[in-house]
Amino acid sequence: MKGIRILQGLVLVCILMVPVLIIVFLKTFGTNHYDIPILFEDGVENPFGECEVNETGQHYIPDFELISHDNLPLGRQEMQGKITIVDFFFTSCPSICPVMSTEMERVDDAFRNVEEVQIYSISIDPEYDTPEVLRDYAERHNATPGKWHFLTGDKEEIYNLARCGFILPTIDGYGEPDDFVHSDKFVLIDELGRIRGYYSGTNREDVDLLILETKILLHGKQ
Repeated sequence: MKGIRILQGLVLVCILMVPVLIIVFLKTFGTNHYDIPILFEDGVENPFGECEVNETGQHYIPDFELISHDNLPLGRQEMQGKITIVDFFFTSCPSICPVMSTEMERVDDAFRNVEEVQIYSISIDPEYDTPEVLRDYAERHNATPGKWHFLTGDKEEIYNLARCGFILPTIDGYGEPDDFVHSDKFVLIDELGRIRGYYSGTNREDVDLLILETKILLHGKQ
């Protein structure tokens, strides 16, 4: 009987030691490194010469200035030193934009009180999406003032910015909502203006990953 109790005691000790051994192993041999890539470090492919981009070195978001739904100039300068999440959309979009904007609400909520993170939603139908139209849209999606900015401006500048700056396919629908073509991607831009990732704005798991990787960039844990 005594031998059985000793054996049971040894088994219990072994069981209790397992978590300790795992922790020791992870501290000794494991790493806690989460690597978020820096995209386009070797430049951007430009086979048709349509973009003024760096084809051999690190690609950065180019200079631009648009008008926000608050009628304020906003652009590349205001991205400096901040993490910016960007998407392209239009308010009369009949397909993916409503889902994208609903998912972006979750991003907005996640960083509502974080000054270092902001959102740019840029309209690809600026002729219709005036600051007034965008202001109503922002209110419908409970956009945090001063954080989630809806932008409009010169059409040619916006399309060039989408294609050559954020490297996203964009096609003008010339006023016909069904004919506009744009990406569903949310683009993560770091404080230096480098693209760090693309995430589907219609996929909840992708948006969860965007939120996670934004937090990692924010706290410099990569």
